[in-house]
Formats: sequence, C-alpha cells, structure tokens
Amino acid sequence: MFGNDSDLVDSLLGRLSSTFKIRDLGKPTFFLGIETLSEGGSFLLSQRRYMADVLSRAGMTDCKPLATPAAITQPATPTLDPFDNPTQYRRIVGALQYLTITRPDLSFSVNRLCQFMHSPTQDHWGLLKRVLRYVKGTLDYGLRLSPSSSSAIHAFSYSDWAGCTIDRKSTSGYAVFLGSNLISWLSRKQRSVARSSTEAEYKGLADVAAEVTWVVSLLRELGLHTGQPATLWCDNLGATYLAANPVFHARTKHVEIDFHFVRDKVSSGEFVVNFVSTKDQLADIFTKPLPAPRFHTLRDKLNVDIIHPCA
Repeated sequence: MFGNDSDLVDSLLGRLSSTFKIRDLGKPTFFLGIETLSEGGSFLLSQRRYMADVLSRAGMTDCKPLATPAAITQPATPTLDPFDNPTQYRRIVGALQYLTITRPDLSFSVNRLCQFMHSPTQDHWGLLKRVLRYVKGTLDYGLRLSPSSSSAIHAFSYSDWAGCTIDRKSTSGYAVFLGSNLISWLSRKQRSVARSSTEAEYKGLADVAAEVTWVVSLLRELGLHTGQPATLWCDNLGATYLAANPVFHARTKHVEIDFHFVRDKVSSGEFVVNFVSTKDQLADIFTKPLPAPRFHTLRDKLNVDIIHPCA
C-alpha cells in the first residue's frame, strides 16, 4: 500500500485490521521474486536473484557476458537441425518471460524466442544462449521508479515493417510513460502482413491506443487522472496524418476497420498524435536488434538502471 500521507495510510490499515486478519510487513522488500530497493527517494525493482537462478538452471552461471541480447547480423545459412532438448528450451524461455516484468530491454529478444516454442532448432538455442549471456552481464540492472513533477501520459509507438524474414510480418513495440516513469511496454509480432509501412505503423498506434485507454481508465478509477489528453509519439508521417484525418482514404481501404478507432480517440480529444524523429523513438528497442551504442542509449531512457553498491 502506497500513499503520500502516512497518517491516512496508517488509518486505513487500522480500519482494515479491525475487519480482516492482516499483517503489516512494513516497507516492500522482496515479493514474487522481485526486490524493491530504495535509493535516494526512488525505487529500483530488481530480479537479480531470479536471474541468477535462471542462469544456474541453464548451466551458464560462468558464461561470458555480452553487451546486447540480440545480434544485428543473421547467419547466411540458418540450420534446420532440431534442438535435442526442446523441453529445456521452453522452460528457460518461459522463465525469461517473467524476467521482462522489470527488464523491458529484454522484451524484443524474449518475444522472438517465444515464436519458436513449438519446434526450436540449434540456431534458436544459440539465440537463447546469447540472451542469457546478456543477462549475465546485467545482473545488477532493474527498473527505476522515481518521483515525477508531471503525471501526464505519453507513449511511443514504432513498427519494424516486414521485419520478419520468415513470414514478412511486422513487429510492433510501444512504451507508455506516466510522467517520467515507464509503466507499460510491449514487443509483439503483428497478426497480419502489412502492405505498407504506414499500415504497419497504424496497427502499432492501435495497440498503444488500446493500452493507453486502459491506463487512463485505471487512473480515473483511482482518482489520479489529470484530465489532459495522452500524447502518442509516432515516427511515420503517414500514420500521424491518418490518425487525424483520413486524407489517404483511397489508398488505405485495406486497413482493417478496427484500427480506425485511433481516429475516434483523436477526434474526441482523448489522444494527441505527434511526430517524433526516428533517432528519438524510444520504442525502437522493442522491434529489432540494435547496435550496442544505440541499444544502451534507449535502455537508459527506459529507466533500466544499475543497482548502486550502497543498495
């Protein structure tokens, strides 16, 4: 239970304890594998014990760390040899899915691994080992939550058009911020093939619009919504214009109807869709492998921070 009025929190706990059998465990420390570390007025959510356990289960406790979880190059001749222990592959990938609760920088790589659960190959096992080697080098990293002077909602949406070389489907990603804190993120392959980059980006906008709608509904229920429209940032001018006015209607009839609810949100004043340059697009980290300098820059902007020694 959190609040900025300690007397009110104590009063509420007292009233709850008079009706229910409860026990106040004090400040949050360790819950469901997630450590809550207090550092200078902010919280850092860490799963370092869980990460160490995953590495132990994979037999990679002493592996050599890497700077990124995914390589930007692909093998010229991928092998189709099946991995001899698919159960182990599924078990470790499932464990990594839980790790993305506090590690958004792993979302794209883990999502890609999940796409081959049914029949992993030796190449897929190699991709998994690379992710584990990155985890090994970032055991002390976690998600930082800090006091913010703003409570405005803004989100970044990006899609890598036809990025999958197997089925040419696009990968969408988004990052939703409440003030300066990252509160929601996603990396997911789109369900259908997009015939243009604008369509791929517009599908991504639809996904983040649905998520922001839910966040706004939750904040209103808690009485914490400011009433200001949420800002969605997209680096595709076509999708940005289409969200405000269907000026390219003749060329976008193939876009499914349910994606057009973004325009309804914009016209009602709930959302504002703005253009952002690709170099400032934070959701880029959720759609494809990136070079180490770019990856580290975006990771820092997502508030994935290192635990200081004093913690």
